[in-house]
Amino acid sequence: MHDLLKNHFDMFARYNAWANTRLYEAARSLPDGDYRADRGAFFKSMHGTLNHLLATDRIWMQRFTGTGDAPTQLDAILFDRFDDLALARQQEDARIVRYITALDGAALGGTISYRRVSTPDVFVQPLAPALAHWFNHQTHHRGQAHAILTGLTGRAPELDLLFYQRLAEKGTRVTG
Repeated sequence: MHDLLKNHFDMFARYNAWANTRLYEAARSLPDGDYRADRGAFFKSMHGTLNHLLATDRIWMQRFTGTGDAPTQLDAILFDRFDDLALARQQEDARIVRYITALDGAALGGTISYRRVSTPDVFVQPLAPALAHWFNHQTHHRGQAHAILTGLTGRAPELDLLFYQRLAEKGTRVTG
């Protein structure tokens, strides 16, 4: 069972990096005014949404590893310049892949203890469900960014997990 979970999370870490790369490539082409405009998403703009994804990844990675900088606000703007944000995203995705691929069955069967950003309460949670939530959260907000791109440009990159899996099965380079 742990091998199945291990393979599952390894795939999600690689998928996450791949999807983020595709999303950032598309967002790079947006005029700055469109990139920063409030489009009605939860974190308002493409800029706010991409920053939120990086912020929450850093929060969760600190929870998982006990290391790294983590913002204290979910709507933190970590980087104002797109190029700086894109570089930080690539670095965080590489960190995520390294962390996930280093996990073993014992770690996946373990727990984590953390405080939420918004409350002083301490939570203890099994690691595997926390990882599942985390990867699902990333997909949720990438979907919002995808909708912003579609609304602005009429098109957005294919980000479906099945599309990624089919490319990987064919041996297509799908790393982030």
